[in-house]
Amino acid sequence: MTRFQFFVLLMLSVVGSPAMAIDEPRYTVVRTEGLFEVRRYEPYLVAETVVSATAEEAGNQGFRILAGYIFGGNKGERRIEMTAPVAQTPVRIAMTAPVAQSATAGGYLIQFAMPREWTLKTLPEPNDPRVTLREIPARMIAVLAYSGTWSQSRYEEHLKKLQDALEKAGLSWHGEPMWARYDPPWKPWFWRRNEVMVELD
Repeated sequence: MTRFQFFVLLMLSVVGSPAMAIDEPRYTVVRTEGLFEVRRYEPYLVAETVVSATAEEAGNQGFRILAGYIFGGNKGERRIEMTAPVAQTPVRIAMTAPVAQSATAGGYLIQFAMPREWTLKTLPEPNDPRVTLREIPARMIAVLAYSGTWSQSRYEEHLKKLQDALEKAGLSWHGEPMWARYDPPWKPWFWRRNEVMVELD
């Protein structure tokens, strides 16, 4: 898919679909405390891909790969409505010899949540082998929401705020943090909805 084709398809999805980015994974707010809230998420399906790039480039590269899938790059060429958010998580991969005991960043996992009407049995198979489908199990997530740009420094600033707030509240978490973005890139930065999320123990 060329950049022009990608842009046209993306614009058509936004202009032609008033429901875009309305469907989100279902959750219940269990607790609100200061800067963050705790949500209990129901299971949901994702299309995902791993991208080896910098944090700021990974989102763009992963978005293009996953957009290809939902815009018809699948068996049956079926179109899938876009949802929110686009999620990004660091992937840690242990290196092999000669430095087997070292760990390094293996890239970033980029995810699109799938609309609720689909199941793993009914979702079309991706044409691109870089795209995989799976179910995210129910889980408890601490979330700090913020507006603004998508810079790595903004993300790290708010991740630190969330970690400090969780420590103060006596809550522990595990795994890699997730960065969720809910708006298209042309939306003014001061209106964008962004979230930093971590899974609670």
